[in-house]
Amino acid sequence: MERLCGSLLIVLFFVCGASGFAFDWPSDQAVMVSNFGKSDGGRPMLGDTFRSEGALTTIEKGEIIYSRGVSAPASRFPSPLGNMLVVDHGDGLLSIYSRMAHLRTKPESLMDPGTAIAVSGLSGWSKTEGFYLSIFDRKERRWVNPSLIIPVIPDTRSPLIRSVKLKDNANQIIDLATTRTVRQGAYTILVHADVPRIKPSEPPLMPLRIICSVNGIEADYLAFETFSAHDGALMMFRNGLVPTSQIYTYNPAVETGSVFFNRGQVTLEIIVQSSMVLSTSAASATANGTVPNSHSAVYRLIVE
Repeated sequence: MERLCGSLLIVLFFVCGASGFAFDWPSDQAVMVSNFGKSDGGRPMLGDTFRSEGALTTIEKGEIIYSRGVSAPASRFPSPLGNMLVVDHGDGLLSIYSRMAHLRTKPESLMDPGTAIAVSGLSGWSKTEGFYLSIFDRKERRWVNPSLIIPVIPDTRSPLIRSVKLKDNANQIIDLATTRTVRQGAYTILVHADVPRIKPSEPPLMPLRIICSVNGIEADYLAFETFSAHDGALMMFRNGLVPTSQIYTYNPAVETGSVFFNRGQVTLEIIVQSSMVLSTSAASATANGTVPNSHSAVYRLIVE
């Protein structure tokens, strides 16, 4: 089966490359507070939250197709997104800016790259002054991780693997930190991994991918790259589309893969990859194609 990331990169090549887009972050002094895929009460975040002050700019040229400010009639009804703008960049790609203090533009405005559109602040369900950025692909009807199409800043901090556990068919949980002997059979792999911050007081971020391999052969692959809706359920890719409600059941761990262990010695390796934007202060100078940081943990198991 082809990986979703392969097809996604092809789509993004045509959208971002062939269309002549040069995406950049809305602020050059923002700090990421939470990111795409991070659990929010057992549901994944569909965008990135930043702490920032001052003006925000559009990530690329486009047309504002929707705006909602404090003076709009709809603002009488509470919204988790607060003040918001939606910019159409063509080829079905939308950028959505929300939870800002106030807007600076009018609907149907044609925007050049770097045009000021709003001011960071508090609105909607904001917990900190800043803004919330999400990207939606209308052609494929899916939310896209902004770090996949906006140049990222290389991060020297490797992700951490905090725990790896197995769940058997009887829903019993086996912690591989204390147990290395298991019975033959099928298991679900639960991984708690994140990207640490410089300040201990700041919450960690979500990695980009988690890969499981058994005896050196990739067995499963969880990608925090896109989320899509199918039959009323939010789905993500893990060797096929899987409901996010299943992936995030054991929060803060995520259901990373399914494996079958035969009797004998088995080597299970968990690889966590991160390609994060911890700050946007150098975003305009960063090139595409950043190689993600990675961290792995190897467990040598005896299967009875």
